[in-house]
Amino acid sequence: MGHNIKIKLTTGSLILFFVFYFLLPVAFAAAPQELKDNLNKRNQELQEINSKIKEFQKNIEETQGQSKSLEKEIQKVNRNVDQLNLSIRSSEVTLDKLALEIDSLQYEIGDTENEIVNRKDAIVKTIQEIQKKDKETPLIIFLKNKTLAESVLETQNLLDLNTGLTNAVTDLGNTKQQLADQLNQTSEKKQEIAAENNNLKNKKLILDDTKKDKQNLLQQTKNKEQLYQKSLSELEKRQAAIADEIEKMEEELRLKIDPTALPGKRPGVLGMPIVGGILSQDYGATRFAQYGYRGKWHNGVDFAAPIGTPIFAADKGEVSGVENQDRYCYRGAYGKFITIEHENNLTTLYAHLSLQIVKKGDIVQRGQLIGYVGRTGYATGPHLHFTVYASQTFRFGPSKINCGPNMPYGGDLNPMDYL
Repeated sequence: MGHNIKIKLTTGSLILFFVFYFLLPVAFAAAPQELKDNLNKRNQELQEINSKIKEFQKNIEETQGQSKSLEKEIQKVNRNVDQLNLSIRSSEVTLDKLALEIDSLQYEIGDTENEIVNRKDAIVKTIQEIQKKDKETPLIIFLKNKTLAESVLETQNLLDLNTGLTNAVTDLGNTKQQLADQLNQTSEKKQEIAAENNNLKNKKLILDDTKKDKQNLLQQTKNKEQLYQKSLSELEKRQAAIADEIEKMEEELRLKIDPTALPGKRPGVLGMPIVGGILSQDYGATRFAQYGYRGKWHNGVDFAAPIGTPIFAADKGEVSGVENQDRYCYRGAYGKFITIEHENNLTTLYAHLSLQIVKKGDIVQRGQLIGYVGRTGYATGPHLHFTVYASQTFRFGPSKINCGPNMPYGGDLNPMDYL
């Protein structure tokens, strides 16, 4: 009798072993070691590049200020070129890294798809086994076995099969969700590649423009300090006159602001227009406005950042202006700027850009890329000048100081009340 029980136990155990073998996670081919090594190399190179870019950013505030000599101005331009080359390399390495991550995900997706097939097979085998056992009632199981122990064991095997089926179905659902997550990650990385390719293309355009600026500077001054000093003196007078014009107009417009038409002051009304920028100048009658600026009032806030840093729409709205004032008053005003009228009765200005990638009339979404940091217009170093206006007071008008037909004017508000 003991021998018969042993046979029955072995038979039951084998049934469970062959069924539940298929329920266990199966190891498939992992991503090749070469792929992993390449991915590690890209991550390490990207860390080194980003560390160098941060060093550039630390020096941004130190180099803000009007260059008092031609040599200093050329050094500034050269630093911007070096920084842009680093930024371009960062984009190239990021693209390589994303491509490798997608390759790695393809291996994981293949493994997960195979695991789903195996789990489905296991579920089918388990159901077939349960169907066989379901034909036998507890009485039949009891009568066909020679001992009570054998009957109890067979009944327990049936219960174990049912439990195993429940677990298998749950595991299959989890594995399918894992596959969906992996597919989503792949899709997101493909979108990141498209965005980074666009960034890379735009950074190269900005680099070309920066190099042209250097050539223009050398041509205009004939690489002579005396000519540079003369042009600098004329530039400072023009900057002061333009700042005075803007200040007088906007002082009147601030009096026309209707506070009841504005959104309440609270963080998050507007999104940050830049990631990683350093708040280098505050709003209003700051020390900078009194002594470092050509006027007495700073109508926005400044975020110092390397040339080519992406700039984003602070909220959904319609692009109301895309201008380049350097065509009329070189280094005199806002340079390349964008204005957006939002649905909450606020209008935002993004100035001193190196590149604008939207056009007038475009509807933009909150957080959408609209341009890149530069140092066009009256900007002694690369930064974003960000102004918030009450929309009911905002307008474009011709400048009396020969700075083009579309000078932006408005009743300005403290941006920090809404960011």
